[in-house]
Amino acid sequence: MPAPRTPPVTVDMIIELVDRPGRPIVLIQRRFPPPGWALPGGFVEFGETVEAAAVREAREETGLRVELLRLLGVYSDPARDPRGHTVGIVYVGRSRGEPKAADDASAIAIVDPRTPPPLAFDHARILDDYVATRDA
Repeated sequence: MPAPRTPPVTVDMIIELVDRPGRPIVLIQRRFPPPGWALPGGFVEFGETVEAAAVREAREETGLRVELLRLLGVYSDPARDPRGHTVGIVYVGRSRGEPKAADDASAIAIVDPRTPPPLAFDHARILDDYVATRDA
């Protein structure tokens, strides 16, 4: 039996900076297409758990050590990524310190999650879901 054809799995991380008033979050400006501001994240590698991938991607793109707090949700709209269908698993985590743009990130923004800049992919929807559950 041939292996099933499935969409790639990605992870995204909402990083709360708990050492700053109001617990702002970290966004990256994407270095590669599609352009725009986004949550730190990327593709899960073979042999890696989604949790490890989320922590790895956050560290690679922001330099922060992130502690996972919870799973926010799974996002699978075939139109969520203009490069092709992906399934995104989104975590909420916390960190302290000064993020620095690296790897696929060309810049960092520290923002109130209620008032982000225009976002790439479906990250505006993800942030809406996060804000709705943030202090619940």
